Amino acid sequence: MQRDARITNLDPPVERFVFLLVPGFSMMSLASAIEPLRSLNRLADREAYRWTLASLDGEGVDASNGILFAADAHADTLEGARCLFVCGGLRIKEANEKRYLAVLRQAARRGIAIGAISTGTYLLAKAGLLDGYRCTIHWENRSAFQEDFPDLDCTNKIYEIDRQRMTCSGGTAAMDMMLHLIADGHGADLARGVANQFHHERIRDEREDQRGGRLETLAHLPEKARQAITIMQRQIENPVPLPAIARQVAISPRQLERLFLRHAGMSPARYYLQLRVEQARELLLYSDRPIIEIAIVCGFTSTSHFATCYRRVYGTRPSDMRGG
Repeated sequence: MQRDARITNLDPPVERFVFLLVPGFSMMSLASAIEPLRSLNRLADREAYRWTLASLDGEGVDASNGILFAADAHADTLEGARCLFVCGGLRIKEANEKRYLAVLRQAARRGIAIGAISTGTYLLAKAGLLDGYRCTIHWENRSAFQEDFPDLDCTNKIYEIDRQRMTCSGGTAAMDMMLHLIADGHGADLARGVANQFHHERIRDEREDQRGGRLETLAHLPEKARQAITIMQRQIENPVPLPAIARQVAISPRQLERLFLRHAGMSPARYYLQLRVEQARELLLYSDRPIIEIAIVCGFTSTSHFATCYRRVYGTRPSDMRGG
């Protein structure tokens, strides 16, 4: 009996992704997420994936580099979507933030998988969509994120896929996450073929830790210095006196001083101060906490002391980070 060509030649349905853009989003992260989908379509010689850029009102959105991206209104994009990714950016106005949260909750109620790229994880957390899920965020934002959401399981992995939640640390890690999805849907060979198109020599999986900033530096420091820095990182709100840190790592205060000057290029006191100020900066950028509260949780006894230290590190006032 002759088989029905109309049935045997049917391709699997097209999977559609929606990327909800937040002002100041990273163009590199967005491109790293979309380009593997485009490349897979070319290699598979069919439209396996389709994608749409969305905004709150259908107006264009500026990337962090100032390039304006055209976008459709979010309400016109969710029908039939497999996943909605929010592409994080700069701190947004409270009224608009509430609208983003409403969009994400609406999509989750419709059974759409919810994802985040880079700082988009903040919006998922604020929407209550990460409770009981693993998640990740860019290493630069992780300490402040954990301060704001201590009950969430935020890892240091390059991306996390936990059931209907997909979070990514941004940059080229977005490509690795998409390659993982491509491998699941179309096989490892096609995923490797896509990776090769971008000279992406090795597809990283979700077990890999992020490397960058102080995490990268720590790997090259002597063991005693790493131990001291770990103590500092765990005691941001209530700074530990340096002699006490020296005792805990079993060296003298003078040895601790020499160790940091030689391997970190600054005194342990300066290093500790920068850790606290850096965490304060992330809270200023990505949380709604009052400045006085941020000063306290980062170990400063007054806003004036905080402002002085902040200016010493960044050359500006804490209030400037919020346009005040």
